[in-house]
Amino acid sequence: MAAPSGRPTLLYHLYCGLTAVAAPFVWRAVRKKLLAAEVPTLRQHERLGHASQPRPKGQLIWFHAASVGETLSVITLIKRLGERLPDASFLITSGTPTSAALIEKRMPPRTRHQYPPLDAAGPVRRFLNHWRPDAAIFVESEIWPRLITETHNRDTPLALLNARLSDRSVEGWKKRPQTARFLLDQFTLFLTQNDKTARNLIAMGAPETRVKPGTNLKAMSDPLPVDRTTLEEIRTQISERPIWIASSTHAGEEETVLSAHAELLNRWPDLLLLLIPRHPERRGDVAALIQQSHLTAAFRSASQPIAQDAQIYVADTLGETGTWYALCPIVFLGGSLREIGGHNPFEPAQAGAAVITGPGYFNFAETFAPLIETGGVTEVRTAPELTKTVTQWLSDPTKLNAAREAAKTCVNSQKNALDDIVETLCAQLNLKRQDPTSSG
Repeated sequence: MAAPSGRPTLLYHLYCGLTAVAAPFVWRAVRKKLLAAEVPTLRQHERLGHASQPRPKGQLIWFHAASVGETLSVITLIKRLGERLPDASFLITSGTPTSAALIEKRMPPRTRHQYPPLDAAGPVRRFLNHWRPDAAIFVESEIWPRLITETHNRDTPLALLNARLSDRSVEGWKKRPQTARFLLDQFTLFLTQNDKTARNLIAMGAPETRVKPGTNLKAMSDPLPVDRTTLEEIRTQISERPIWIASSTHAGEEETVLSAHAELLNRWPDLLLLLIPRHPERRGDVAALIQQSHLTAAFRSASQPIAQDAQIYVADTLGETGTWYALCPIVFLGGSLREIGGHNPFEPAQAGAAVITGPGYFNFAETFAPLIETGGVTEVRTAPELTKTVTQWLSDPTKLNAAREAAKTCVNSQKNALDDIVETLCAQLNLKRQDPTSSG
């Protein structure tokens, strides 16, 4: 017989006990990563619940995001919420130094960033005692049982925004129906990326009245920033050379991209490939692959200029993707030739690019569908197919411009959905304009 909704289950109690025992060991591993990223000691201790900044007065709305993509999508929403709630302040928590660095560059007004507490009693309670959020909004699939339950127990309304669950995760939770129902009952609102996730959440035990299908929040992010000085410097170096981009590539994908580029060079000997690895620390592996392909490259991280004989420019840095997209209207988007889930196609589309993808974009299925249907995105599976599409767009500006326009039109059609999300969050989480002198 299922446990009544709202009652902690034995599995939840076991989880709490195990995390209490494991917390010191988890902290050592987390601290090691933060040290390697040169995160200051004061900020490292945020993972233990020790705040490095004071809580602002008045209403505080807390967003918790997993990493870079989720964090950037939240920034756009915070800006819009900030316009609706001019007296509110915002807290973003995210777990990676990369996301923290990007947030610092694009921080909305009245917003602070912290690393989230470890999911154990001491860190969670210290965090909540200090910040006392008036609402908590978890993004995508960030389900931390202790953090969620402790927040709910303080009568803080919770929302799961842009909710996404893999089929494997859903099947796992269905085997633990009592615990799934208990955790899902902590949330006031679920705004899902698609209808499938909405159905899955209800099947797992989420109250149907709290589940609302939506759209992918990443489709509504602001355009990526462009450094005009860098853009002009690179344009000068490239001069009149034709160019195409392979962005957010992962291990196992560069081989296909490099094979296509080698074939394209037969027709356009001065063609430049701008290669943007998803993880810049893989630059050594990427360099080895380029060497094995008998191609020549310059590396951004080494401040190497793009000489005329450089066939590839490896943009192995962070935070400059918007500048690279401004250079070229042809973008292959990685994370898709293998079963990785893809990346946000609206980022290159907002920059005015036509987009190419592999078939493995399941994390963005609803985002890609209208883009593919209207011709703004072309799907490929092999190096010859990638070569064919790039050839078509390089050799026929009319077809390229038609694809670019289709992508841009699709982006613009999604913008109104952001207002609907803001309206729903304010209504369901009781977010209203308040006196900024209140203590929260």
